[in-house]
Amino acid sequence: MKKIAVIGAGFSGLAAAASLAKEGYRVTVLEKNSSPGGRARKFEASGFTFDMGPSWYWMPDVFEKFFAHFNKKTSDYYTLERLSPSYRIYYGKDDYLDVPAGTEAICRFFDELEPGSSKNLIRFLEEGKYKYDIGMGELVYKPGLSLAELMNTRLLTGAFRLHVLQSISKYVRSFFKHPRIIQMLEFPVLFLGATAQNTPALYSLMNYADMALGTWYPQGGMFKVIEGMTGLAQEQGVLFEFNSEVTKLNVADNAVHEVVANGHARSFDYVVASADYHFVEQKLLPQSHRRYSESYWQSRDMAPSSLIFYLGFNKKIDGLLHHTLFFDQDFGLHAREIYNTPKWPTAPQFYVSCPSQTDAAVAPAGHENVFILIPVAPGLEDSEATRERYFRIVMDRLEHLTGQSLTPHMVFKRSYAHKNFIEDYHAFKGNAYGLANTLKQTANLKPGIVNKKVTNLFYTGQLTVPGPGVPPSLISGQVVARELIKQDRHQNDFQI
Repeated sequence: MKKIAVIGAGFSGLAAAASLAKEGYRVTVLEKNSSPGGRARKFEASGFTFDMGPSWYWMPDVFEKFFAHFNKKTSDYYTLERLSPSYRIYYGKDDYLDVPAGTEAICRFFDELEPGSSKNLIRFLEEGKYKYDIGMGELVYKPGLSLAELMNTRLLTGAFRLHVLQSISKYVRSFFKHPRIIQMLEFPVLFLGATAQNTPALYSLMNYADMALGTWYPQGGMFKVIEGMTGLAQEQGVLFEFNSEVTKLNVADNAVHEVVANGHARSFDYVVASADYHFVEQKLLPQSHRRYSESYWQSRDMAPSSLIFYLGFNKKIDGLLHHTLFFDQDFGLHAREIYNTPKWPTAPQFYVSCPSQTDAAVAPAGHENVFILIPVAPGLEDSEATRERYFRIVMDRLEHLTGQSLTPHMVFKRSYAHKNFIEDYHAFKGNAYGLANTLKQTANLKPGIVNKKVTNLFYTGQLTVPGPGVPPSLISGQVVARELIKQDRHQNDFQI
């Protein structure tokens, strides 16, 4: 049984570890922090339970497919509830829309905004389904090692229908005219790493995921998914070592021969790095064995970072759903200040998750659990004064738009931004979501899952294929496990 070290216990690391252990490898996960989950960790304080990062459960089929690989179901580990309405969007005081769940309901919703638009919506979703089936069913499972991976008949004949050379901004406007519909359809790509004008229309697959597949919630919070994946990995025989930070990879004969964690060096046959790719390359490896230069990394387009506030209130809050988006300011300006001219936003859009609207277990009785997120450019100077200024901005607007006083009822507050992402995850430029999904950073144009200078080192996570987001990160772990097994078996055959 060959030994494998997996660095990091986020979604990609857990998926890789479980997949490798299932095939008979002895897998040890070395996790810097005191619990699994990476950005999807949780913390508890003052009777509240806060998910620290991901809060949207989209693409439920990706999770089902992962667990089915082990003859399991998601329901063996956690209980899902479909949210209805899916989310709320505020445009101003007493001016909001609730986006319904289900195709029939959302067709009626579109017709109310733009009469007759449901016919276009059906066609838009049909094209989105085709992209989803190709994108999430095939493309994301490619290891990104060669352009030849994309040269199969179905991909080539369907390339025109994927709209990879058209922007999603132009594509959406070819179907709809109402500005609120356009804004609603463009918002999911805000986290992919580019404005809607510079994001391929392929990503209308996210609109299909939103409207057709639905927005779900795992009872107990997103960390329940992490607990399920951790439990599954342990069932396969994976060992976990928490508070075990890897500080060096010793290389000899073009292979990692020792992994140094907490001052202790151990030998493994393979290493899977689920930690920040840039950190592993630039800090853990000797310069002679780095595949990419620092200038390469500095030239990459990054997805956003985030300024997050975890808040507890001793009253129930009117006007919020489980997910609420605030589009009462200039959406385009905020996007440009993330991607085109990086700076702290002039008038930020923000998002609020209030899971206690759905799940009483995440807050004391009569209290509210609130998570506020402002997407911001990576690499910004992050200070307490800046955080406090933006806290005041979003709280003033939240109180105004929902018509109630909230600050006097706040009983818990914690902020999280660039410095924390760097401290907790060694995140490159303090990013929250990884590498931008632009056309020039797609498939084999992303940093590779293999290190051509180190034969037994593999990479997984949001800075390599397939890209940012929870489902892609989970898939990334499966992809790297499959490639490692393939190369190991090829090596064994060669030796025999």
